[in-house]
Amino acid sequence: MAPIPLQRDTVQRPGTARAGGVYGPRLASRTSLPGIPLAPSAARRFVRAALAEWTGLGVPAAVGFSDRLADDAVTVTNELVTNAVVHAGTTVDLVLRLEEEGGDEPSAALVLEVTDHHPARPVSGDEPDPAPEPGRAVAGELPDPAEYGRGLQLVATLADSWGITYRTGLKTVWARLPVDDWSAPPAPPDGEALRRGLRAAEILAPAARRTERDDAVWDSRGAPAFLAEASDLLAGQLDEDLVAAIAGQLLVPRLADWCAIWLETEGGGPAAEPRLARVWHSDETGAEPLRTALERAPVTLPAGAGSGPVPVPWPAHPGHTAEQAGEAGEAREAEDPAPPHPGGRDGAALAFRITAGGRMLGTVLVGREGDAQVPEAVSSLIEDFVRRLGLAVGAARAYTRQATISRILQRGLLPSKVADIPGVTSSLVYEPSDDGVVGGDFYDIFPCPGDRWCFVLGDVQGSGPEAAVVTGLARPWLRLLSREGFGVGEVLDRLNRLLLDDAMEAAEAAALMVAAAGGQQLHDGTQSRFLSLLYGEVVPLPDGGVRCTVASAGHPLPLLLRPDGSVRPAAEPQVLLGVVEDVAYESQVFDLAPGDTLLCVTDGVTERRSGPLMFDDGDGLARVLAGCAGLPAEATAEKIRRAVHEFAERPPDDDVALLVLHAD
Repeated sequence: MAPIPLQRDTVQRPGTARAGGVYGPRLASRTSLPGIPLAPSAARRFVRAALAEWTGLGVPAAVGFSDRLADDAVTVTNELVTNAVVHAGTTVDLVLRLEEEGGDEPSAALVLEVTDHHPARPVSGDEPDPAPEPGRAVAGELPDPAEYGRGLQLVATLADSWGITYRTGLKTVWARLPVDDWSAPPAPPDGEALRRGLRAAEILAPAARRTERDDAVWDSRGAPAFLAEASDLLAGQLDEDLVAAIAGQLLVPRLADWCAIWLETEGGGPAAEPRLARVWHSDETGAEPLRTALERAPVTLPAGAGSGPVPVPWPAHPGHTAEQAGEAGEAREAEDPAPPHPGGRDGAALAFRITAGGRMLGTVLVGREGDAQVPEAVSSLIEDFVRRLGLAVGAARAYTRQATISRILQRGLLPSKVADIPGVTSSLVYEPSDDGVVGGDFYDIFPCPGDRWCFVLGDVQGSGPEAAVVTGLARPWLRLLSREGFGVGEVLDRLNRLLLDDAMEAAEAAALMVAAAGGQQLHDGTQSRFLSLLYGEVVPLPDGGVRCTVASAGHPLPLLLRPDGSVRPAAEPQVLLGVVEDVAYESQVFDLAPGDTLLCVTDGVTERRSGPLMFDDGDGLARVLAGCAGLPAEATAEKIRRAVHEFAERPPDDDVALLVLHAD
């Protein structure tokens, strides 16, 4: 097994040269993949294509590219990309780089880098150190295979070193695989060879993605297969920019040499300009010049254009002015009146409207170099693809609107600021499970007459508009009853009766309104909306600490942590609110001495699942809390939050809320 890696050397050693530093250009192939289950297979194909391309270009080190090295590189790529997709769930950037080092014993190595955009998610199962400084490289640590699989053990076995580099907003896992049987060229290449090498490096990254187009494959079998793959990749993407990025990678290079996608500004009005969301080119060096040309002269379709293809003028030669492009075209016509040869800069360009539900959402522009016109079969296939793109963009925008409304509604249902309790430090964690749906968890801390402070942690059954109605009624009722001077048990008694009398009718009305407006019927009209609630009040004591009175109505019991690490429940279980009438709720009283900690959570913490297991099985929450003895409130809350997230590979599927009160 390879040794545990050391911190990656990011400084150029004297007397060494990386690939291209002395003998030629630095060789690298890169791509970006959406964080979906299909990403690992796409990454494997990309690596094999890149290695084959390097070998075909005659790269010196490629002589040592054995089948075993290619298999090892594909295996490592598969493990790292799978890890990024499963644990981070973001877009994954993959870089394959050839590094050559000179000196007395020249050598070469393949370096694989897989970058995700979730640096807070640790790679191994060990508890991470405090957040690293930007740019700091952290050596990889092997997790327990029984709990986290053998993926990273496999990477460590195949690579001579691997590790993790953190940057602002990014986490890169890298692995270095040595190239066997390689020796450097005996002398630096001549000028002509150097120019050829520079050209090879210029086209290298996109060349790994290039495929020879065969328009004959888009027959009765090829086109449906492509559309099925496109529908699968686009379905479920909830960000319109990610939809545009995936669309560009599907179109180029299979159906076109380049494409550009404009998206209309939602709600921007007639004067709003569409934004150029994505430009994709089979030659990466042509992407930015093409973007510049299109930003200077965006495509404008006639008002009466339908969903079909619209021929448009070929954009000005990237990097040239329109006048220069015209002069170049005239000179070429004088020399050779025939159409541009395949691979040339000129060709055929078509524009398609992106529509959904009769609404204009944007425009797709595709170009094929060296073609006088786009074949009809290809044009029809792109038109069908753009229809699917419109549905995906429309769905992403609908989700964005719903998420925005939910965030606004959620802010209205939760307090903008919680009160500070004298002698007590508090810390709150609230994480809704779905950004597009109003959560059922809520919290509050507020002062009351008589030198009292009250705290609340509640969980309405379900989520969405019905849960929002119950939350919107319960929280102000709690404040009103508390400030009227009722005791803890009496507050729950009256809230229970109010829920049974009023909240159910309001929730039913909200559900019927949603259904009448075309939304989905959320329940059958007879189901009650239950509420679990932990409610308590705190009174400061003259000698330090506070006196707590708490009651739990169908809620996970609060846990009391003493400085010696002992943990015990601080309340007794009682029935949910909104279930039955004539319930006499009782409260428990205890003192929170300096150094003591009270933890209150919702069932999103205790019932967090990993397969058949739950987080609180075997008093799991109490065990984690016991390890927080001596920690302040904020550190305790963060340690428990991290433990909840790391309990399972998938993100939590329920709202997570916890409140920590620490007596100073």
